[in-house]
Amino acid sequence: MSSRYEKMTYQRCGKSGVLLPRISLGLWQNFGDTASQRTARELILHAFDLGITHFDLANNYGPPPGSAESNFGRILKADLAAHRDEMIISTKAGYTMWDGPYGDWGSRKYLLASLDQSLKRMGLDYVDIFYHHRPDPETPLEETMGALDHAVRQGKALYAGISNYRPKETRRAAAILRKLGTPCLIHQPRYNMFDRWIEDGLTSVLEKEGIGCIVFSPLAQGLLTDRYLRDIPPDSRATREQFLKRATVEKNLPAIRALHAIAKKRGQPLAEMALAWVLRLPVVTSALIGASSIAQLKSNVKTLYRLDFSKEELTEIREILRSAKAFVKLPHRKGEIARTEKQEEAPVGKGKRELHVPGGK
Repeated sequence: MSSRYEKMTYQRCGKSGVLLPRISLGLWQNFGDTASQRTARELILHAFDLGITHFDLANNYGPPPGSAESNFGRILKADLAAHRDEMIISTKAGYTMWDGPYGDWGSRKYLLASLDQSLKRMGLDYVDIFYHHRPDPETPLEETMGALDHAVRQGKALYAGISNYRPKETRRAAAILRKLGTPCLIHQPRYNMFDRWIEDGLTSVLEKEGIGCIVFSPLAQGLLTDRYLRDIPPDSRATREQFLKRATVEKNLPAIRALHAIAKKRGQPLAEMALAWVLRLPVVTSALIGASSIAQLKSNVKTLYRLDFSKEELTEIREILRSAKAFVKLPHRKGEIARTEKQEEAPVGKGKRELHVPGGK
């Protein structure tokens, strides 16, 4: 559709020359081999026709891991090959992808091998953005950032990005990349009304460093939608107890209903208001959405018709979130030991230090 660019709003990513759509499509779920391939194709093509030019993947997206990239590559080749230069395609590496010591975390060996595999699955010569998916406490940051720089210099990625890095880690990563001559383009953190850790220092770091921000899970795994206003539907994520827990839904129901009431007065579904809320921050370039239907996709894009908030609305939302104790200062990382900037490694033996970090995503 030639009118696709009239339907979408684009924003500059940090201090770079890249413009990203305010709404981007993430292929974390609903695009693997267990999903309907017909629906996946329809979602990707319809998203592009709505002006969503950014498609976000990772090596382990599926299930099974890698299948989202393979399926996206087939759709790209069959339907969108002529539009490759109109698209921003990103992928990541940092979580467990294959067995053994070289298929996880942040070594140069893992990152560059993973990127080669991702390009092969998608049938691409390069990706636009290659991210390190999470910090690796045991690999020197210089090695990890050096691998991102090398990927760009090889021409296998146009830009480098990081994901799930805390403020101090972000400053260090940005400084290393800048010295290498490959500036950090973008940071991808989790951010939504119930998980606001980026407000505790990261947003100011990104603004100072001139790094863009694309947030994932802006709807808190569906928590910030109309789906759970009355009860927990039997076919919902919360019943599967995988990423969204039943107890989490039940605990936050009063806040969800209160937020829904504000959204209703604004003339928006709760999901649209929640997306508008994350986009209210100037440093947030784009919000990554997932979608399982065309109707859901269209509704999320409609968010862009109503992004403004009154001072009264923001105050009311702030009070609801405060009463729900929803402010989270640091990201949760399943399978990892929580580490703050003040935490030191415990000494082991004669002057040696050891930090045990379990594997797994």
